Amino acid sequence: MLKISCNGTDPIQALAQCRFKAPPMSLFNRRRNGVVVCSRENKASPVLAVVSDRGRVGLDGAVTRLESGSGTLADRLRLGSLTEDGLSYKEKFIVRSYEVGINKTATVETIANLLQEVGCNHAQSVGFSTDGFATTPTMRKLRLIWVTARMHIEIYKYPAWSDVVEIETWCQGEGRVGTRRDFIIKDYGTNQIIGRATSKWVMMNQDTRRLQKVSDDVREEYLVFCPREPRLSFPEENNNSLKKITKLEDPAENYKLGLVPRRADLDMNQHVNNVTYIGWLLESMPQEIIDNYELQSITLDYRRECQQDDVVDSLTSSELSEGAEAVAELRGTNGSATAREDKRDCRQFLHLLRLSGDGLEINRGRTEWRRKSPR
Repeated sequence: MLKISCNGTDPIQALAQCRFKAPPMSLFNRRRNGVVVCSRENKASPVLAVVSDRGRVGLDGAVTRLESGSGTLADRLRLGSLTEDGLSYKEKFIVRSYEVGINKTATVETIANLLQEVGCNHAQSVGFSTDGFATTPTMRKLRLIWVTARMHIEIYKYPAWSDVVEIETWCQGEGRVGTRRDFIIKDYGTNQIIGRATSKWVMMNQDTRRLQKVSDDVREEYLVFCPREPRLSFPEENNNSLKKITKLEDPAENYKLGLVPRRADLDMNQHVNNVTYIGWLLESMPQEIIDNYELQSITLDYRRECQQDDVVDSLTSSELSEGAEAVAELRGTNGSATAREDKRDCRQFLHLLRLSGDGLEINRGRTEWRRKSPR
C-alpha cells in the first residue's frame, strides 16, 4: 500500500517531504486495490500515470520501478515538487556566496548550473535514474545518455547573494532527434520573471560516443510526463533562441589559447560538462566589455564533446547588429523578449571554441551584452 508521510511543520518543508512519498495531493482522484490513479484536474484529460508499490505504471500498463534513492534525506530537504498537473517541476534555490561574482550577483555559470540541477531533479521526481542525467530504464539498458546539443539563456535581472529564485522546468519531444527542455526563472519574493531558457538534448551511446536517434521505447517512457500541446518558454516567433549562429572565422579579434580541462570539469557522463564551455567562451571577452556591460543572453551550439586531455582555444569577435540604429528585442514586462531598448547600450559577439591541435570545432556561440546600470 502506498503511504504518505509528512512530518514537517513549515508548509514548504512539509511539501518537500510529502512530494517524494507520492504525487501532488490534487492528483489523487481515486484509489483502487492499493493503487493511486493520477490524472489531470480536467476530467476529460487522459490518465497520466499510476503509482503503486511496484513503481510507476505507464499508459501501456508497463511498470517503471522507482529508483531506490527516492525518499532519501536529500529528496526530503529539496524545496521542489511537481506542479498540480504533473507535467512540470518547480524548485526554489538560495543564491550562495560562492555562486556570485564581483557584483554580488549570480554568475551566468551559476544560472546554468541551477538549470541543470532542476532538470535532473525533475527527472528523479518522476522515477528516472539517479545514476545519470535523466536516463530512462531503456536508455540505461542500451547504454545511452543525454548530451546537450543547444542551450539558450536570457537573463533580465541577475539574482543577488541570498536571493531566492524559483525555477520551473518541463520537457517535450523533438521528433526522432532528441528532446527539448524549457525553463522559467522567477524571483521568489516578487514572483517576477527574471530569466528564461531553452535547451535541446540528443542521445549518445556511452561506449561508442556516437549519436543515436530516439527510439519509440525511450519516447514512450518520458512523453507520459510531457505537456500534450507544445509549451515554449520563448513563444515569440522571432525570438533570439531560434537564431542560427554563424561560424566565427579567423582571424578573430580576441583570443584565449591553451585552455585545459580540470579534473573537476568532467561530469558523470565522462566528458567536460556543458557549463564549463560557458566559462571558456567568456575567457576571450574584451576586458572593457566585462567591466562596463553585463551578459543578457547567451546561445551555444555544441558540436563535439571535449575530453580531459584536450586543449582548447577560445575565439571572440564583435558581431554587427541587424541595422546599426535598430532597436533590441530584449527585456520587457514580465520578462518578455519583445521590449525595446537603445541599441547603443547593447553589444553582440560571436564565439568559437576549437581544439588547439587540429582546429576542430567544439562549440560556437553568440552573446549579447547590456550596459551596466549606474550604482
